[in-house]
Amino acid sequence: MRSTFMGLETSKRGLYTQQSALYTTGHNISNANTIGYSRQRVNMQATLGYPGAGLNAPMTQGHIGTGVEAGSIERIRDQFVDRQFRQETTKLGYWGAKTEAISQMEDIMAEPSEYGLNQAFDDFYKSLQDISTNSQNASARKVALERAAHLADSFNYINTQLKEVQGNLKNQINVETDAINSILRQLAEINNQIQKVEPNGYLPNDLYDERDNLIDKLSEYVPIEIEYTKSGGNALGIAEGSVVIKLKGSGTTLVEGNKVAQLQAQGKKLDKDGNIDDATLGAFTKDLTEFQAFTGFGVSDLVSVQEAKNLDPTNDFKGQISVDKLATEGGKMISLAHSYGYEKNGTKLPQGDYPNSLQELSKLADAFVYAFNKIHSAGYQLNSDKHGSDFFEIDADGKVTVKITDPSQIAASTEPNEEGNGKLAIILSNLKTTSLSDLTEIKLNNTAGDKVILEFSKDKVADLEGATTQSFYQGLVGKIGVNGSEANKMAYNVATIQLTISNKRASVSSVSLDEEMTNMIMFQQAYNASARMVTVVDETLDKIINGMGRVGI
Repeated sequence: MRSTFMGLETSKRGLYTQQSALYTTGHNISNANTIGYSRQRVNMQATLGYPGAGLNAPMTQGHIGTGVEAGSIERIRDQFVDRQFRQETTKLGYWGAKTEAISQMEDIMAEPSEYGLNQAFDDFYKSLQDISTNSQNASARKVALERAAHLADSFNYINTQLKEVQGNLKNQINVETDAINSILRQLAEINNQIQKVEPNGYLPNDLYDERDNLIDKLSEYVPIEIEYTKSGGNALGIAEGSVVIKLKGSGTTLVEGNKVAQLQAQGKKLDKDGNIDDATLGAFTKDLTEFQAFTGFGVSDLVSVQEAKNLDPTNDFKGQISVDKLATEGGKMISLAHSYGYEKNGTKLPQGDYPNSLQELSKLADAFVYAFNKIHSAGYQLNSDKHGSDFFEIDADGKVTVKITDPSQIAASTEPNEEGNGKLAIILSNLKTTSLSDLTEIKLNNTAGDKVILEFSKDKVADLEGATTQSFYQGLVGKIGVNGSEANKMAYNVATIQLTISNKRASVSSVSLDEEMTNMIMFQQAYNASARMVTVVDETLDKIINGMGRVGI
């Protein structure tokens, strides 16, 4: 026989469950503008009916329902969309950093402009043409020296600025590596909290959201793979468990449960010839003027969060993640390395946007200075039988300076002691259109029939492979422009795709105030109905208790 008070228990369960749903709706509304919050819902389920199975179970006219209960409070999330979002975030991290690095390089080159290196070449060649028409004019010679100094300063400015930005990229790699390590430690701490909550039968939805936000941030820096490990105990079947994070491409485990690995940016210094020195592998230093070709990450063992904060930078990063394994999947870190400079298998010179541009600029300066000095040395100084000396010089750091200080030392004549001869000045100005390749012959058109042979190979100077100084520099600027345009287009395309996926994810997980208001009214009405049912049962019981058995009184 069923209990007389069974209706009260059924209605009470309805009250409690609808109350939980109202509280959850209020929680959703409160976090409508919280970044990364996933809306939550109460999974309601009917409680076991009466009577239960058993030999002593009473016989009734049917299986009577006993009400409702909140089985769990679950967040609404689509892991497939999350995975797509993180993949596009990794790509956007790569192209976003690439766009910023190349943009800074374009600002330094400032081409075309009235103040760039190309204009400095034109001004210097024009000043030489002025000397050729009036080689005796001291003013024209002084202008030529000033224009030469401006050309040298233009070379030095670009070289200095590129190295300064390169140093900033090195600092950024250090800073972003620290940011990655901080995220990894936070993920391990959240894993630890989740492992303590789930075995008790609860779903720590807000911890899940916090963890997913950190994973989203991490995916911007490096490509990652995610797995989940169940917590055990009384954990619900829909509990996510602790996350295991691995570096995609290398399979290196970065986070597992409450254990975490830390990363260290590593590189190799250059020798005196500018080649990568394998014996100098070590952690990136804080000296931004010291170039170290990025080789990848050093990796520590999996340790506790507290131990991770006190690792020895010299001895605790024995694991290695090479730059090649990082390069296949993208991310902000490999983009910074590709801009700053990195070691590529099979090459001695560092590769990357800034090293390549610096190498090309150095090659242009070396070839121009070599050719100009050799031709200038074949001429004669003003009204003299003395040959010209080196006009420019380049020191060990690549700094270009004008060696001549006296305007009369400009060798503009092809003949000794010939007043008004400025033929060599016009030959020097013609370097603008002269292909600078090995064994190029420059005829002096003098009475002796002299000629200058540019022996680049013999003198161990890299030639411009048939290009002129101007066309070579224009090619360098053009290449930077093409790379910048590609980076901008790719960043735009990836950002568009990411936005589409983000909107799709928001349609699944974000809070809709209209929907929550509808739910609030629905749960409120259900709560009111359950409360009314309690009143009805109470009146029924009152009739039974106080009204029955009073016949004849």
